[in-house]
Amino acid sequence: MPELNYHHLRYFRIVAHEGHLTRAAQRLNVSQSALSVQIRLLEARLGQPLFERTGRSLHLTEAGRIALDHADTIFSTGDELVETLKQSGRNRKAIRIGALATLSRNFQIGFLKPLLGRADVEIVLRSGSAAELFGALSALQVDLVLANQAPAIDALSGYIVQPIAQQSVALVGRPELVGPRRKLAELLATKPLILPSRISGIRVAFDALTERLRVRPQIAAEIDDMAMMRLLAREGVGLAVIPPIVVRDELKTGHLKVAGKIAQIMESFFAVTLKRKFPNPLIRDLLFGSA
Repeated sequence: MPELNYHHLRYFRIVAHEGHLTRAAQRLNVSQSALSVQIRLLEARLGQPLFERTGRSLHLTEAGRIALDHADTIFSTGDELVETLKQSGRNRKAIRIGALATLSRNFQIGFLKPLLGRADVEIVLRSGSAAELFGALSALQVDLVLANQAPAIDALSGYIVQPIAQQSVALVGRPELVGPRRKLAELLATKPLILPSRISGIRVAFDALTERLRVRPQIAAEIDDMAMMRLLAREGVGLAVIPPIVVRDELKTGHLKVAGKIAQIMESFFAVTLKRKFPNPLIRDLLFGSA
């Protein structure tokens, strides 16, 4: 049986990601007709059509989606091999961390503390949405993702999820807005609140709590970024439902005050990595301490 031609597979992968034969041909610097021949040869080798045409666009068939999944894995592994072995003559001292854009900066700094200040280590920190970061992790563009929600895991994902921390949530605001000590239910019912957006795990737990307490909260703002919640709390817009670590400095200086702890709500943090043949050794330093 003739072996698979990986040159054809590479061309197929580019066409599949572009979704358009002309753009793929321009990217590969080959003629459109030559590219079509390469795709047909691959289809003949696999015994399945990989694309169906809709106007000028190409859409993957079911067989095409399966082939693309394997092609991405094959070429990502090749990229990893080249990147790793290029550095075989020196210690690997760079680590690429992805962190959700909504994650507390104070928490990120605390997590990275074992590597901060090391002259032999370069930290590349990238922020983005969960979809962007987990896509980058699967494509080997980052070594680890910090998240406050664990990704969906199945037999094909290859994710390794390490719970790394939990922190409590509190109502935090300017001292004049906090006022005298009150019960939690009264605070939730009478004070304007700054809440995380509804996609947040904290918000899901908060909504469940107010339902149990039969409280209708006064929502001043819904924010999907902890840094913005911190700024609005400092401006006195309302009491923020937020982990105290986010406003640690403001609590120390007295600019903000804890109105009440919400013991029923905890925020969990996860370090997500990928099963790899050549894992970055600095990950172990972060998760388990250096040897």
